[in-house]
Amino acid sequence: MAVKAVQQIMLGGVCKNEVQALSTLKAVKAAGYDGLELNGFMIRPTSLMVRMMTRAAGMPVGAGGNFDWRGMLREAGLCTVSLHEDLGSVKKDPEAVIQRASELGTDKVVITGMYRFDYSDRKAVEDLAKDLNASGERLAKAGIGLLYHNHNCEFRKVEKNRTAYDMLIEETDSRYVNFELDSYWPTEAGVSAIALMKRLGERMRLYHINDRGTKVTGPSMTPILKSDSMELGYGNMNLEELITQALSVNVDAVILESHKNWAEKSPVKSLQMSAAFLKEHMN
Repeated sequence: MAVKAVQQIMLGGVCKNEVQALSTLKAVKAAGYDGLELNGFMIRPTSLMVRMMTRAAGMPVGAGGNFDWRGMLREAGLCTVSLHEDLGSVKKDPEAVIQRASELGTDKVVITGMYRFDYSDRKAVEDLAKDLNASGERLAKAGIGLLYHNHNCEFRKVEKNRTAYDMLIEETDSRYVNFELDSYWPTEAGVSAIALMKRLGERMRLYHINDRGTKVTGPSMTPILKSDSMELGYGNMNLEELITQALSVNVDAVILESHKNWAEKSPVKSLQMSAAFLKEHMN
């Protein structure tokens, strides 16, 4: 049975101290979720640059770098589904990453994508695949699986009929590297998310779910609207088909992630609304 979880990035703005963070985690549990996916840059002190970059992208990381996340998750009754880390940290000190994952009780480390990286450069993507294979092999020796999480940049073309994501699928070793597919981003890039899921098959170990649409009501200034993230079932994506496919390959978790555009400007209200869709389609 796949676990229902929430990505920690949703909660940065409502975890300003440990009391608020614990209250938020209890609200996540009460809404019907089983776990949380943690981010390395949110559970330990990070540089001002990282904090500024994530805030500029609409993803405030909050003040949780010194919180007892392991203890709070235990008290709230939530498990740790996986740990997001950057590839540089895994390459530099794999033992520290292995220790963090083990202490948090997860056997999955997820690479969240590369900053200042040219996904249209074939040689760079080839080297990335090699680095992922090497890092995955090292983690595998400790019983930790390495997954790669996509955004939209991986769907840039490295040649006429081949994207960077195609290369990562083809040039990584399934013994050491698998995938956490986020279906929002290929959809945003004009790529079929369901086709990607079917291609990945059981290499998709985790599934990031989000919906896409608009909250605009009434007349619009122009006939063209900008789409954004939506609560599950409130947008235009065929999430029923996507989640059915994810469950058919026995993903370990379905993880809700949205960064903004929340109902009532509240991530907690938003995840509560999305919980109804997950309850209907996962039970």
